[in-house]
Amino acid sequence: PMMPDYLPWHNELIFMSGVFEVLGGVGMLVPRTRQFSSIGLIVLLIAVFPANIHIAINQIPIIDGPINPTLLWARLPFQLVFIYMVWWAGLKHHPWQIKAD
Repeated sequence: PMMPDYLPWHNELIFMSGVFEVLGGVGMLVPRTRQFSSIGLIVLLIAVFPANIHIAINQIPIIDGPINPTLLWARLPFQLVFIYMVWWAGLKHHPWQIKAD
């Protein structure tokens, strides 16, 4: 139900986003792939944002229990927090690079 109706291949897109999420997370652990992985995860976070808007607009429950529309909308800004965290961990700091002094 999180997947907007205008997108085709719901199951395939969900599977693909999960695979890229795991690959990106593992890639963040490897210094040589951290930059590339962080870019990929940022793109993924932006790509899944419409689904987050979709659940807020249509009040789709994300957990069992009563729906709190305020919480559905309040979770949207956290996507920016996650994007910042991925950028900070993968693109802002490069501890594996040797600095020439």
